Amino acid sequence: MSTAILSAGPSAPRIAAPRTRLRLTARGRRVLAALAAAPVVAGLAAAIIGGGTALASREDGAGAEAFDIVTVSAGDTLWSIAQEVAPGHDPRDVIYELKNLNNLAGGMLTPGQQISVPAAFGH
Repeated sequence: MSTAILSAGPSAPRIAAPRTRLRLTARGRRVLAALAAAPVVAGLAAAIIGGGTALASREDGAGAEAFDIVTVSAGDTLWSIAQEVAPGHDPRDVIYELKNLNNLAGGMLTPGQQISVPAAFGH
């Protein structure tokens, strides 16, 4: 804290000037709040506007895979299809991939049904 000393000369008594407080009006408080909130609002707007474009901008096709289609014959099971399409892989892993890819909850197959097989397994 500093106080200002006023003097009229070397022998005059010193009088301390009163210190004034900064007062904000209602309008000043609104302006100050708006200035403080502006960077937050701008950041949120940029995140909302630009957030979805990062997911939709796959120009190289990173998520696209090639698939083969296998038609289920009478008596086929997921195990037999897994052994047929991927003889060098563990059938349990292949069945897991087939169930996830084709959304097969119970693993039941019907003749004539078409099953998508990742091309990574080959034929």
